[in-house]
Amino acid sequence: MSDYTTVAKVGQIPEGRGAAFEVHGRMVAVFCVQGEYFAIDDCCPHMGASLAAGCVQEGVVACPWHAWRFCVYDGTWCDNRRIKIDRFEVRVQGDAIQVRVPPEP
Repeated sequence: MSDYTTVAKVGQIPEGRGAAFEVHGRMVAVFCVQGEYFAIDDCCPHMGASLAAGCVQEGVVACPWHAWRFCVYDGTWCDNRRIKIDRFEVRVQGDAIQVRVPPEP
């Protein structure tokens, strides 16, 4: 059994955009940046907005509610690099975009 879950097909997430998917009870935001896919926690820790709905520029997504900015590559908050949200592994198998979301402790 694979520990990766297919969430979309290549091309379904437009360049510079994100999409939210439920994986093992968690909401995950998957972004396409320069043809590569990255996944972080979809929930902004400030007020709970969906980060997948935010604007993405140069690998940084801005929360659509209050513009908190997070790096899509590693989940760091751009205003305080010591604070991070979860980041998830992504792979492409054939035309399937897959994420690995470990169970929460």
